[in-house]
Amino acid sequence: MTERQSVRLADDPASRTAGEVLGELGVSVREGLSEEEARRRLEEFGPNVLERRSQEGIFGLLWRQVNDPLIWVLLASAALAIVLGEVTDALVVLGVVVLNAVIGFVQEYRAGKAIEALIDLVPRTATVIRAGARLQVPAAEVVPGDVVALASGDKVPADMRVVASRSLQADESALTGESTPVEKGPNPVAPDAPVADRTGMVHGGTLVTYGTGTAVVVATAGDTELGRISSMLGEATEVETPLTRQIAVVSKWLTLAISAVAALLFALALLRGYPVVDATLAAITLAVAAIPEGLPAIITIALAIGVRRMARRRAIVRRLPAVETLGSTTVICTDKTGTLTRNEMTVTELWTPHSGALSVSGAGYEPAGELSRDGQNVAGLTDDLRELLLAGLLCNDASLSREEDGAWRVGGDPTEGALIVAAKKPGIDEGVAHRERLRRDAIPFESELQFMATLNETPEDGAYVYLKGAPEVVLERCESALGGMLEPGQVLEQVERMSGRGVRVLALARKAAGEPDRLADESVEGGFELLGLQGMVDPPREEAIEAVGACHRAGITVKMITGDHAGTAAAIGQQVGLVAQEEDASALTGRQLDALDDGRFDEAASGTNVFARVAPEHKIRLVRSLQRGGEVAAMTGDGVNDAPALKQADIGVAMGITGTDVSKESADIVLADDNFASIAAAVEEGRRVYDNLVKALAFVLPTNIGEALIVLLAVAFFPVIGGAPLLPVQPTQILWINMVATVTLALPLAFEAREPGLMDRPPRDPKAPVLDRFLLIRTVVVALLMTAGAIGLFLLAYYGQVGRGVPAVTALAEAQTMAVTSIVLFQIFYLIECRSLRGSVLEMGLWSNPWIYAGIGALLVLQLGFVYLPFMNNLFGSAPLDLQAWGLSLLAAFIVVPVVAAEKSWRKLRDRRR
Repeated sequence: MTERQSVRLADDPASRTAGEVLGELGVSVREGLSEEEARRRLEEFGPNVLERRSQEGIFGLLWRQVNDPLIWVLLASAALAIVLGEVTDALVVLGVVVLNAVIGFVQEYRAGKAIEALIDLVPRTATVIRAGARLQVPAAEVVPGDVVALASGDKVPADMRVVASRSLQADESALTGESTPVEKGPNPVAPDAPVADRTGMVHGGTLVTYGTGTAVVVATAGDTELGRISSMLGEATEVETPLTRQIAVVSKWLTLAISAVAALLFALALLRGYPVVDATLAAITLAVAAIPEGLPAIITIALAIGVRRMARRRAIVRRLPAVETLGSTTVICTDKTGTLTRNEMTVTELWTPHSGALSVSGAGYEPAGELSRDGQNVAGLTDDLRELLLAGLLCNDASLSREEDGAWRVGGDPTEGALIVAAKKPGIDEGVAHRERLRRDAIPFESELQFMATLNETPEDGAYVYLKGAPEVVLERCESALGGMLEPGQVLEQVERMSGRGVRVLALARKAAGEPDRLADESVEGGFELLGLQGMVDPPREEAIEAVGACHRAGITVKMITGDHAGTAAAIGQQVGLVAQEEDASALTGRQLDALDDGRFDEAASGTNVFARVAPEHKIRLVRSLQRGGEVAAMTGDGVNDAPALKQADIGVAMGITGTDVSKESADIVLADDNFASIAAAVEEGRRVYDNLVKALAFVLPTNIGEALIVLLAVAFFPVIGGAPLLPVQPTQILWINMVATVTLALPLAFEAREPGLMDRPPRDPKAPVLDRFLLIRTVVVALLMTAGAIGLFLLAYYGQVGRGVPAVTALAEAQTMAVTSIVLFQIFYLIECRSLRGSVLEMGLWSNPWIYAGIGALLVLQLGFVYLPFMNNLFGSAPLDLQAWGLSLLAAFIVVPVVAAEKSWRKLRDRRR
């Protein structure tokens, strides 16, 4: 806040007493601000509205689809076609550009436009006290110093210091990642307390889930925690994906090479005596031959197919390149609550002084499970266990209901919901228990008291007071244990044992109350008998444990970054396999990260797998640190606090069910089921997409290189007949090969099945070229084979026909058609070999991708039209072929099969020897 805003607090209000804060703001709880002062402060501070950031419009989105190196190369080829006078070919090329742009635009536009959802987190109205009266005012008019009344269900309008509370709890999960509602009260906290531990503050955009309270506004709009996150969101940078980086490199070098060779060819043609026009024509022909016109469309369609596949696996892609980026991910930074865990508090352990420790099976809110001791099921309930479970059921304000979809839902506090489920699992009927033990009165839970008490009437034994709360608070009010002596040391030992595993422990007790009508303070001061302990956790998802293992086998590091408590995070980290059981599983906290310099921070980011009690700035700093270290980082999250890191990460993954609109708008991918297992499935799909894109590149580039070599050799060595150069293929025929034959065959590769062992190999190096050395060598070898076959057949056919007295024009048309046909057949055979770049076609399965055969069939039909249809002959300068010509073309094309098969076998043998 600037100096002119005189009522801004100099120090952290959370660490000051409520009275000090009120004094500095110049306001009393009873009177609040006057209307005149409220108007003055509104002018001084401005409206309580987060700044709207400009969003990318339709034209900006369209421009982004076109502003790509390969697209510019494609547009250049269209311009060259126009120079050649081939307007039809130019329109075909432009059609590919339009198709590519439309596919990308529709995919991104449908997924969402701009990051605007932060504004929706601010409520429309707030209840304030002004001039001693309660008023409903627009939330935009709330100012620092306003005294606000809060009740269950209210959305908090600004950052506020709690002045008074009655059982006040707030859900801050969207802001902090804390999995359970946080108790709020007026007591100050330490000056350096993180947001999640500021129990004396309520923050804008969070939700009051229980109780009532009064708070005074200390920050509005951009000065709130929500506003701070909004600013970080604006500062987060979009990161180029590995694919776009590599394609940009390929495009750059391809463009430079084409330009250099075209210039060289132009000079060579002039030296050979070509007229300037013909020399220019030869250079343009080479450029058209070398440009992979269909590649952008192939890439876009392959990514779109990956989008559909991922959607079937519960991952919704908002930006096309994200499909491939997941496949190159080297580290996944994941939230805990709801992603690795079920986000359903579950009682997992019971303890009574008489029965000892028992395990409770069954995770989540489904009331099905059993009690067991040392792995053996316990039949029936002893009296002490029944009373322990009844106490948790009765001293409780939550409810459990079954929805229409069959799922169980908890109304109220998740912790209390877990106690209800625990009682129902061994067969205690909730309805019967409440009817037989009617509640007369209750003392609701308050953070200052750390307990809840209810007065329940029983039909036989009179009334009982049931007490539930923190073990140390309940224990000090107990004089005995049910059916025996109380041994506090034994109880505390059990509490420590459970807490050490990240289990949240509640103690329960009861005492006879005689015949009172209500609970008084003295009713809960002492005289209780301890019933026992109930320990609960938010259990990990079984499928998440398997998915973490799959990621580790794939060479992907998984890190948990959560706002929850360190003990809970460390325990879950062990359970899901982020750290070995025998290792020190302690989590690194946000406060500890603050104490590290940049070098030690980078070491911690790389070497630690569990981070707890982190703030938004820690998350984005961790992501940036990993990126500096060369990692391709995926970040998952569901809260507002996750949004900056989601945007900064190479791949942001938001939760579709529990995620806020802010996190979804900031992410590249949204999980429909909030399940970490879906991330692992998406990584697998991303790897398959990348493999198939590399296969498409490996298939397309030899054709373009081969065509360029054909033109280059023809200009360098072939004669000039009748003032015109003798070319084995015409520019229009080159476009036929590039735009029709190549695209028709390459597109089916996008549907190719995954390679064997896909998830057992490490992530690829994001800095490695998209085509490694062996693929470059193969590309050159295949291009030379194709060139030799096409030129050889052309010379054989042309001079053979001329030697038999066929007119030169007719001979040229048939020879060129034979060369084009040999290239097309060559592509068909090479396509089969490109189904796997490492193994044989048999390893992939002959029929695992039927689209391959559909593409081959479609191309053969089109090629027959190219050869035999008169209008195609006129358009492309082709001519009909006899069976002998087809046979020779087939033989020349087939040579690629044994050559590539031998190369694959040699590579396998070399790899085994290593």
